[in-house]
Amino acid sequence: MKSQKAFGLWSAVFLGIGSMVGAGIFIVIGQAGSMAGNIVWLSFVLGGIIALLSGYSLAKLAVTFQSRGGIVEYLVQGFGENTFSGTMGVMFYFSQLIALSAVAKAFGTYSSTFMSQTSDFTVNIFAIGIVLTFTFINLIGASLVAKSESVIVFIKLGVLIFFAIAAFSTIKPELLSLQKMPPLSGMIFAIGITFFAYQGFSVITNTVEDMRNPEKTMLKSMVYAIVIVAVLYVITSLAVLGNLSLDRIIETKDYALAEAAKPLFGDTGFKIMAVTALFATASAINATLYAVTEIGYTLAKDGNLPTIYEHSVFNSFEGLIVSSLLIIPMIIFLDLSEITTVAAIVMLLVQGVTHIAHLRVIDKTQARYYIVLCAVIAMFVIALLTLYSTFKTMPEVSYYLIGILVLSFALEIALRFFNQRIIKKQS
Repeated sequence: MKSQKAFGLWSAVFLGIGSMVGAGIFIVIGQAGSMAGNIVWLSFVLGGIIALLSGYSLAKLAVTFQSRGGIVEYLVQGFGENTFSGTMGVMFYFSQLIALSAVAKAFGTYSSTFMSQTSDFTVNIFAIGIVLTFTFINLIGASLVAKSESVIVFIKLGVLIFFAIAAFSTIKPELLSLQKMPPLSGMIFAIGITFFAYQGFSVITNTVEDMRNPEKTMLKSMVYAIVIVAVLYVITSLAVLGNLSLDRIIETKDYALAEAAKPLFGDTGFKIMAVTALFATASAINATLYAVTEIGYTLAKDGNLPTIYEHSVFNSFEGLIVSSLLIIPMIIFLDLSEITTVAAIVMLLVQGVTHIAHLRVIDKTQARYYIVLCAVIAMFVIALLTLYSTFKTMPEVSYYLIGILVLSFALEIALRFFNQRIIKKQS
């Protein structure tokens, strides 16, 4: 009897592309461009290479330890059922909340561009509003948004590709000239931010139980998805930096992608790109909210989060409400650059630790040792460089990171002490 599993090669590839080409590119293109200038495309190339290293490691883990738990499962397999793996599991959950806060903030920023006057207040109102809206939608179990995800993917991909191709006709070569190239240090420091735009490729590993012939399909789909997205990002970054001066990039860094559509399409182009950003960020918020709820439920079941995350509310869980309430303070008190930077660094650290876990079980995965080791080194080096580059301009980022680590550890210890529960291997 033929397998009825849902994911073949290209369905997995498009899932990965849809997950990556979401809010990330709309958020980071301006921020990374303000750091790397007209060679930001090189930051996207290097970010893509790092994503490939990480994707290789995660693909090998996924095939060996077939579980929907994904990274949480790999951590336990590598480090055992102990406090460290539990702490990192909770930290992974927090990383999803932070990433969701960044996406919501981006939605608020693009929404506010349609108003004659913008302020932090209006940005936050729009951001909180979209989180609460999708919280309600997920609670009542509406399927319309889920069914529209594929349509939204094609819309945002279509607009980005059309923009990138069309914008090449208005590129000013002098803006891309090597004579205006900033110091290479800026490009290096921007890699951590550009890596954030690739976040989403790991979602492919969560399909392993529904994938046809994962031994052959998993790694291939991971590589195809990352390479396709990398090409799109490089072309898009060249189009943006070829149409906007560095001063303008810095001034409009939170919505630079929409601003870059003005030279060719005027205000109409700006609005179309802004609307596309709203679609992309809204779909990312909806998908991530669902994922965060599932993570919360899984970790609670395995002993990593309070039991409140397990209790049913309508068609979802109380964990969805708790997750949403944790997101709101981050939206209010942090600006977009801070949230994006913290999210990027936390994700790099969590994935770096995951690859260390891989090295401990590499005899089971049969992965190439030097590739996984390169993934480990790349994750931590880029995380440290990103932290260093922002230390003077955003010193509070280091405090947030320490706070997240301490909170994750404290929560894990409290659960072990009061509930006597531990995270367990699922495969």
